[in-house]
Amino acid sequence: MLLAGKTAIVSGAAGPRGIGFATAKTFAEQGARVAILDLDGPGAVKAAAELGNGHVGVGCDVSKKADCERAVAEVLKAFGQIDILVNNAALYSTLRPRNFNEWNSELWDRVMAINVRGPWLMVRYVAPHMIERRTGKIINIASGAAYKGVPRMLPYVTSKGAMLAFTRALSRELGQYGIAVNSLSPGYILSDTGLENATHVEEERIPVRNSRAFKRDAYPEDLLGTLVFLASSDSDFITGQSIVVDGGSVNN
Repeated sequence: MLLAGKTAIVSGAAGPRGIGFATAKTFAEQGARVAILDLDGPGAVKAAAELGNGHVGVGCDVSKKADCERAVAEVLKAFGQIDILVNNAALYSTLRPRNFNEWNSELWDRVMAINVRGPWLMVRYVAPHMIERRTGKIINIASGAAYKGVPRMLPYVTSKGAMLAFTRALSRELGQYGIAVNSLSPGYILSDTGLENATHVEEERIPVRNSRAFKRDAYPEDLLGTLVFLASSDSDFITGQSIVVDGGSVNN
């Protein structure tokens, strides 16, 4: 029970086979009270109910200031504290791979609004509470794609590269308050968001698997040990880091 007595927010966690829900479920099993945030409000409530009593689901579009402010207020009302924030919500599965000059500015801006502004807005409203208590763990979900420079997904890869810089800069600002800020960079994960778009599976699954030291597919469960570590007191002297969990693909 590494997270006993802790309260965690996990964004983008309503999908039953996604990284977010797997994280929320594991955190709950480790003793945390969990708030699931998702654009799909009813889905978030349903997902929280599946975790059992004592957890909450809140509808939230992380790209919108008012939504983030309201969601954090609801979590504080329900639990009285926030110890862990996992910025997992991102726009990915509905993006069709295309050449750099085929993206339109509206879609580019939407990716940045969710994948970059979203985590910042969540931190903007969660961090003051952590600062007041002088403790907290912020975990940003980045991507191994930012290290490898995956082609034909330019806005997504750019947004995840921004998360690496965001993590490093924010850790410098919040370290004085005892708040750890780290990121986890997964490789290509066979989750609900990855599998619901056949184009991603066709273009990415086999090449990524072949690039790994461990020649197998990756699933949300492969990330959970690292996520619990980053959320727990076991990582209290680690901040500003990005841990890549991809079976050795980035190494090659």
